[in-house]
Amino acid sequence: MLLKLEQASLAFGHVPLLDQTDFQLDAGERVALIGRNGSGKSSMLAALAGQGALDDGKVWRQPGARIAYVPQEPPLDAARTVFQNVVSGLGDLSRLLDEYHHVVLELAKTGAAQVELLPRLESLQHALEAEGAWTWQTQVDRVISRFGLDPEAPAGALSGGQKKRLALARALAFKPDALLLDEPTNHLDIQAIEWLEDLLLELGVSLLFITHDRRFLEHLATRIIELDRGKLSSFPGSFAAYQRRKEAQLQEEAVLNRKFDKLLKEEEVWIRKGVEARRTRAVFRVQRLEKLRAQRMERRERLGQVRLRLDAGDKSGELVVELQHVDKAFGNNIIVRDFSTRLLRGDKIGLIGPNGAGKTTLLRLILGEIQADAGTVRRGTRQEVAYFDQFRTQLDPEASLAEVISPGSDYVEIGGARKHVIGYLEDFLFAPERARSPVKSLSGGERNRLLLARLFARPANVLVLDEPTNDLDMETLELLEQLLQEYSGALFLVSHDRAFLDNVVTQTLVAEGDGLWREYAGGYADWLTAKSRAPATTGQPAAPKSAPPTKTTKTAKPKSEKLSWKEQRELETLPDRIAALETEQKDLTALLSDPTIYQRAPEKARPAAERLSAIDDELTTLLERWETLESRTIV
Repeated sequence: MLLKLEQASLAFGHVPLLDQTDFQLDAGERVALIGRNGSGKSSMLAALAGQGALDDGKVWRQPGARIAYVPQEPPLDAARTVFQNVVSGLGDLSRLLDEYHHVVLELAKTGAAQVELLPRLESLQHALEAEGAWTWQTQVDRVISRFGLDPEAPAGALSGGQKKRLALARALAFKPDALLLDEPTNHLDIQAIEWLEDLLLELGVSLLFITHDRRFLEHLATRIIELDRGKLSSFPGSFAAYQRRKEAQLQEEAVLNRKFDKLLKEEEVWIRKGVEARRTRAVFRVQRLEKLRAQRMERRERLGQVRLRLDAGDKSGELVVELQHVDKAFGNNIIVRDFSTRLLRGDKIGLIGPNGAGKTTLLRLILGEIQADAGTVRRGTRQEVAYFDQFRTQLDPEASLAEVISPGSDYVEIGGARKHVIGYLEDFLFAPERARSPVKSLSGGERNRLLLARLFARPANVLVLDEPTNDLDMETLELLEQLLQEYSGALFLVSHDRAFLDNVVTQTLVAEGDGLWREYAGGYADWLTAKSRAPATTGQPAAPKSAPPTKTTKTAKPKSEKLSWKEQRELETLPDRIAALETEQKDLTALLSDPTIYQRAPEKARPAAERLSAIDDELTTLLERWETLESRTIV
C-alpha cells in the first residue's frame, strides 16, 4: 500500500466534495479517478499529494515512498531553463546538479580558456559522489532526452504541450513510486499522448490519474474509481466494464429512490389523518416517519445533465469551401503545400496533426481569415460561422456569466424560441445565483461549458471547434458528441481526443509533414487503418479529394442544361425520400443499440442490421443523385 485516505471530508460552501471518503492505492495499480466537473477530483488528488488540506480525516503515505504530483497547470519557473526546472524536483541535490551542469557547459563552450573552472568542477564532482548523485544526473539527462526537450531552453519560451512534457519529466526524474496526474493529456497532441501511454506502461509506476480522454483511460487503467456526491465507488477492470456496471447501478438507485419516496408519501398521508394516528397510537410509525424525513433531507440527488441544443440557422450553400493547389508559408516554414479539397454542407471534418503542424492556419485559410500565397480558395454562400477557441480568449474574465451569453439583453433566442438567460445558464448546470458571478471565478471545465453555452446561443451553419473537449467530464463529452452527430451544418473539429474524433467526424485532413495534407474518409481509427494499408509515399503533394462517378458526370455536363419534366419531379421528391430513410436509419440504430434485443428478440436483430446496411447505400445513391440534379438547375 502506497497511499491511503481515511474518512476524508472536504466541503466548499454547503456542498461536500468528500464525505467520509476512503481510498487506497496499492503498488502496481493504475487507477483512474473520474467524476463530473466540480465533483472534487482535483481537490482529492492535491490532498493525497500533500498540497491540499482536508476538513477532516487522514492521509497516509508509505514512509520513504517517493510521491510525484503533476497538477493541471504545473508551476514552472519561467526564468529558469528546462534542466533547472527538472532538477528542482530533487530537493537539496538540485543546487549541486545545476551548478555542475553549468560548469560543464561553460567548459564545453570555451575550452582551455576557462582553466580556472577546473578546480570548481573537481570539487563539484567530489560533492556529487559523496551524495551518490551520479545516478540522478544520468536519470535527469535520460528523461529530458526522452521527452524531446532542449535542456538549455528557458521554460517561459515553451509551448503548452512542451510545458506539460517538462512537468512530467520533472515528476519522473526522481523515479517515483507513485505518480499522481491531473489531466496529463491536456495540451498534448495525439502522437505525444500515445507516446505517454507507452512510457507509463513501460515504467510500471503506480498511477492515480484524472483524465477525460477515454482512449487513454481504457489503455492504462486497471481500476476505475468514481467520485459522485462525495462518495467513491470502485470498479475493477476496463472503462467499458465500468460503463456497464454504472448503468446498472444508476437504474437500481432510481428504483430504490422511487420505492423510498412512495413509502414516505404514504406515511405523510397517514400522519395527516390526525384522528386515526392518535387513536392507533402507532408511535413507531411516527418515529419511522421522522427518520424517513431525515433520510430524504440527507439524500443528495445526482447532478443534472447539461442540456445542449444547437441551432444550425439558415442553410448555407451546398459548397462550403473549395481549395485548388493552395500554398501557404511563413518565411521558410511551409504550412500548406499544393493542397486541394472540396468540402460540402453536412461534412464533419477532423484536423489531425502534431502541435505546430498548422491546423489553425489551415482553418484560417478555409474561413477566409488569411489569404493563400498561391492557388485559389472559393467559399460558399450564406455562411454563419461560430468559433470555439481552445484558449478561451473570447471570455472576458471580468464579465459576468450572463453578460458573456447575452450582452445587453436578458434573453437568448434558440431555434426561434426566446429563453431567459438565467434559465439558459441552468441548462449548462450554472445555478441562478452564479449568473452574475465573474468568469474568473470558474474552473477550467466550467469555462469550457460557458464557452459552449455562448457558442450555442447563436445560430450557425458552419461550426469550428478547436479542442472543445479539454476539461469536460465524460458525460458532457458524450452529450456533445450526440449533438454534433445530429448537427446539419458543416463542422471543423481540431481535437486530440481520439474517441471523440472517431465518434463525430466523417472525414479527416491529416498533416503528414513538410506542408503536405491528405484527406481520408472516417475518423482517427479509419485514418490509422488507411495509413497502414497504403504504400509509403514521400515528397508527393497531397492528392485532391476523389469524387464519386456521379460527380464526374455532373461536372462534364454544362451547367445550363435544363432538367426534363421527369427529372424535375424526381428532384422535388428526393428530400422527402431522404428524410424518410434517415428516420428509418435512426430508429434501426436505436433498436440495435439496445443490448436486450439480442436476448428477447434475436430474430429481429439480423434483418434490422441488414436493412441498416442497405439504407446506407440507398442514402449515398440518393444524395449523389440530388446533388447532380440540383447542380443542373444552376444557370
